[in-house]
Amino acid sequence: MLEAGIKAPDFSLRDQHGNIVSLSDFLGKKLILYFYPKDNTPGCSRQACAFAGAYEEFKSMDVAVIGVSKDSVASHVKFAEKYSLPFILLADPELEAIKAYDVWQEKKNYGKLSMGVVRSTYIIDEQGIIEKVMSKVKPDTNAAEILNYLKSK
Repeated sequence: MLEAGIKAPDFSLRDQHGNIVSLSDFLGKKLILYFYPKDNTPGCSRQACAFAGAYEEFKSMDVAVIGVSKDSVASHVKFAEKYSLPFILLADPELEAIKAYDVWQEKKNYGKLSMGVVRSTYIIDEQGIIEKVMSKVKPDTNAAEILNYLKSK
């Protein structure tokens, strides 16, 4: 995992609408960048819905939310529509940002080792510096933990 206090790696990826989105587009704004394994899986769906439920509160604090997975733009379109997700989903099939943010790691599932996205969240400040790193987050509590963190500042 990357460390708090360093410059967040820039990226340019397509969102669910096919638009190119870069980290630099968010300079001057706080950003929640969360990485998740796969669209339409139980944990990832719960996590996305939790962020959607807290979205207006994040917006009122002038905080942007972006979810990133290795799924395609087409998959993100279906996922966003199915759950009415109001935030940006970025497609990273080439693992550009996923590897840059060090969330592509060895995982153990039912005793079998494989490489995959470790569910992780980065809070990036207005200058593009990583403010907080949250690794191996729980899908049901991640959004609420971030809200509590932001409110305590």
